[in-house]
Amino acid sequence: MNLNIDTAFMLGVSPRIFQYVHVTLSLTFISSLIALCIGTTLALIATYRIKLLYPLSRVYISFFRGTPLLVQLFLLYYGIPQIIPQFSRMNAYTAAFLGLSLHSAAYMAESIRGAIKSVDKGQMEACLSLSMTPWQGMKRVVLPQAARVAIPSLGNSLIDLVKSSSLAFTLGVSEMLAQAKMSAAATYKFFESYLVVVMVYWLITICIGYFLEKLEMRLNKAY
Repeated sequence: MNLNIDTAFMLGVSPRIFQYVHVTLSLTFISSLIALCIGTTLALIATYRIKLLYPLSRVYISFFRGTPLLVQLFLLYYGIPQIIPQFSRMNAYTAAFLGLSLHSAAYMAESIRGAIKSVDKGQMEACLSLSMTPWQGMKRVVLPQAARVAIPSLGNSLIDLVKSSSLAFTLGVSEMLAQAKMSAAATYKFFESYLVVVMVYWLITICIGYFLEKLEMRLNKAY
């Protein structure tokens, strides 16, 4: 077994890979914000069982949870433009964050819906007794409490987004994995190139996990 690891190469290739960290982070955070908005909307539709929209929301969640993310990205970037020519102007980066957003929203919706259900029904009844509308009660009382419950699962979704963003390179997005692949192909240093990428992703997820842990502790102080 040959365990010779070229650390000099790893140190040399690291700056080139780090140049693309911002692509990974931007994909992650743009996608997470869009997914959170869509997921919250879907959760509210499910909570209130809004006619017409509720069955559509269940189909949406079932589709994006039940099919591979890579296939969804290919369908969005390569398939849909053949049916709707206007989508052919969409670049790879846009397709990547839209695909990641739509996929993650399905999981966030279920997390948020479960968090809303965990809030005691008496909270909403108290809001209505104070002449609040159902929407005011949801916005001012129920959702803030549900957010505290949802933080751990939403945090997991955020970390999954970081890791899933690596699939953007299959659409042609120049990000960390794409750069590592080019470096490995040029030098045949596959292990070292991919090890650097693994360590960078690990570092990012550790930082996000630390931030989420502190946020959860802060939100729990009032309880």
